[in-house]
Amino acid sequence: MIKYAIRRTLYMILVFFIITLMCFVLIRMLPLPALPPDDIHTEVIQLRREALGYNKPYLEQFAIFLRGVFTKFDWGLSEQLYTGRPVLEIFLEKLPPTMIVNLYSILWTIPVGIGLGILAALMKNTWVDYTISTLTMVVISVPSFVYAFLVQYIFCFRLRWFPLIMKGGTDWFSPAMFKSMIPAVMALSFGVIAGFCRTTRAELTEVLTSEFMLLARTKGLTKTQATIRHALRNCFVVIVPGIFGEFIGILGGSLIIEKIFSIPGVGGLTLAAINSQDYNVFIMSTCFYTAIGLVASLVVDISYGFIDPRIRMGSKK
Repeated sequence: MIKYAIRRTLYMILVFFIITLMCFVLIRMLPLPALPPDDIHTEVIQLRREALGYNKPYLEQFAIFLRGVFTKFDWGLSEQLYTGRPVLEIFLEKLPPTMIVNLYSILWTIPVGIGLGILAALMKNTWVDYTISTLTMVVISVPSFVYAFLVQYIFCFRLRWFPLIMKGGTDWFSPAMFKSMIPAVMALSFGVIAGFCRTTRAELTEVLTSEFMLLARTKGLTKTQATIRHALRNCFVVIVPGIFGEFIGILGGSLIIEKIFSIPGVGGLTLAAINSQDYNVFIMSTCFYTAIGLVASLVVDISYGFIDPRIRMGSKK
């Protein structure tokens, strides 16, 4: 298991390096945006461009970039959005709202999604199961930004329960801020709930029809006891790694949802960097989302071995 984890980590680092190199070269191939002639930061940015080797081959530029990141954690300066400010400083300012909104979303979607999946499995082939399964397929098929518009129209515009956009400021845990986050949390939650519901129902339905469940019932356990002690434990071997992946993946946020609800997070920063051609900000956002996806995949793979000792990851037998 340890060897497998080390090998997967090394592969992850290699993939991250390759993706970063490709994005870096493609971005540097784009024409540089013009700098305002009278801005006090223009001269500083031009000197930075020379220091970063903008007139040198791309691989040499990438080496200079990596040296700055690993030795000083220097991701460069913003050239368009926040002229002259360090990219890392801007990014750290935008990270909290992205984390908080997505954390609120995942904390309530996990129990709701798993609970609905368990209910559908226990009431298989009844109207409850058919209703939950149909709604699950419909919800999964619809993009999250559609739910965002529906939430805004129903709960924010018609019922006026919540504000249309997120409250400004940095009081992340105040009641007013929490209330303004609820529409975005709802829009992010539908797809996750449906995903957990579908997975839980499929796994639990299969486990409930297994031979060992029949043996447990013949030994005197009631259906409820057999389900809790044996069925749920076995189906969670598949469900729990997905939960770990979701907890890691919350940092990724949602580009479109953040834009719709005016959340001042990483997603909005990334879209703004693309529109304004702020390449330094965009390369850091790209590296961030790439790292989040790779780490989530790694955590899911490794967690299987810890959850079920019978699994031997990377074993030849």
